[in-house]
Amino acid sequence: MTELFNACAYLLDRQLADGDRLALTGAPGEVTYAELHDRVCRAAAGLRRAGVLPEQRVMLFMSDSPEFVAVFLAALRIGAVPVPVSTMLRADGLAALLADSRARLLAVTPEFVDLGASAVADLPEPIPVLDPVRLDDLAAGTADPSVYPTVADSPAFWLYTSGTTGKPKGAMHRHGAIQVVCETYGEQVLGIRPGDRCLSAAKAFFAYGLGNSLLFPLSAGACAVLEPTPARPDLMVERAQKYGATLFFAGPTFFANMLRADLSPSSLSGVRLAASAGEALPAGLYARWTAHFGVDIIDGIGMTEMLHIFLSNRPGSVRAGTTGVAVPGYDLRILDDEGREVPDGSPGTLFVRGDSTATGYWSRYAASRQVFQGEWLRTGDTYIKEPSGYYRCLGRTDDVLKVSGMWVAPAEVENRLLAHPSVAAAVVVGAPDADRLEKAVAFVVLKSGRRATEAELVEFCRDGMESFKRPRRVVFVDGYPTTATGKIRRVELRATASRVLGDG
Repeated sequence: MTELFNACAYLLDRQLADGDRLALTGAPGEVTYAELHDRVCRAAAGLRRAGVLPEQRVMLFMSDSPEFVAVFLAALRIGAVPVPVSTMLRADGLAALLADSRARLLAVTPEFVDLGASAVADLPEPIPVLDPVRLDDLAAGTADPSVYPTVADSPAFWLYTSGTTGKPKGAMHRHGAIQVVCETYGEQVLGIRPGDRCLSAAKAFFAYGLGNSLLFPLSAGACAVLEPTPARPDLMVERAQKYGATLFFAGPTFFANMLRADLSPSSLSGVRLAASAGEALPAGLYARWTAHFGVDIIDGIGMTEMLHIFLSNRPGSVRAGTTGVAVPGYDLRILDDEGREVPDGSPGTLFVRGDSTATGYWSRYAASRQVFQGEWLRTGDTYIKEPSGYYRCLGRTDDVLKVSGMWVAPAEVENRLLAHPSVAAAVVVGAPDADRLEKAVAFVVLKSGRRATEAELVEFCRDGMESFKRPRRVVFVDGYPTTATGKIRRVELRATASRVLGDG
């Protein structure tokens, strides 16, 4: 008979022997493990009273807060499927994900009540919207500590990713995947321990942030420092000092912004280790940041489809400019276009195998077959394995960009630009800026007799899609370089984009 396993019990119930220890801290307040257990059991009762059944989806449009943690864990506890989604979405984007996931309920934090109501109103069949007050009303009375009899392979939660197509896809994760990432990267790379306090610039609706602010600290009996508002360098430093952060998580773009913010070298004096993911960390940026703040950074790569980091540098053995070596429990290989393994030093597409792999994409058969290939997952990143055994990222295998750790499909930005009345044609490419971080640059042809400024088009993109997808520069051109067969030579545009970003 298959052994029962529920990720909520794994993360939370095991810590109750020392229930007075802090589980959560930060601007929203302090919560001990005993208090969090009570909140989760009450939220579980509330979700049941709201009619949520096992394996039904509960979408979370919530800031990083104790409420987010309680609802996420409560849904796991009752066998439902929490689906955290980006709070940068607009109402139409949220409505699209609600429809795609067929969510039974939408949970929001107070600042998103109106947006949530607007999104639900666009659905063919409206669903309940629960804010913390309404959930508390449903959870009034005796807490229900029961745990639904899930197993490691039971559906646990979804995380949406745009991936290589630019269209959101729900990566479906198992209960057992949480234990895998906590006991591989969390224990054996981070070395997380009960005395740690984890502060993450990446939010918990990302796979990266979910591990940093919820999975890893709770699995180790440590404490998460939650920050509901958007991350800023000065704010993160203030929070690190005030709440005693010892582990700090961010991405290369955020680390670069910290250097530009003129922060004191002693700003992170209590932090013992920083971790980076989302995009490759350039060696020069690593050197400048670690020299300024005196804290080491371990760079790694993870994917929503793998839940968290599977390739990483190690504390004390960082090779700057590389992504490190395989995390224990994961296997890697680099293949050419014909599916053959390449020798060390030769480029190819990185594939990964490990027990935290998602079971596939919800209702995306063709995309699942392309990415999930038997035991192996195709990352879409081009890598080489150096003679030292360390892996180095050379960029994306396809044209998709990764900007500030988030996917950007050029076609989506191009289509937005084409919606402007003055734009006749648009091509978007990625290129490294002065910090060697990839940014989007748009090459635009204007309609005859029409005018537009760079600032106008950037703002037009910002208004019509998530702000991180906007081009950082717009270059006006009369046409595009093409091959003999008429295809646009994006490699030439990338070279021009690199010069433009370097100048600006």
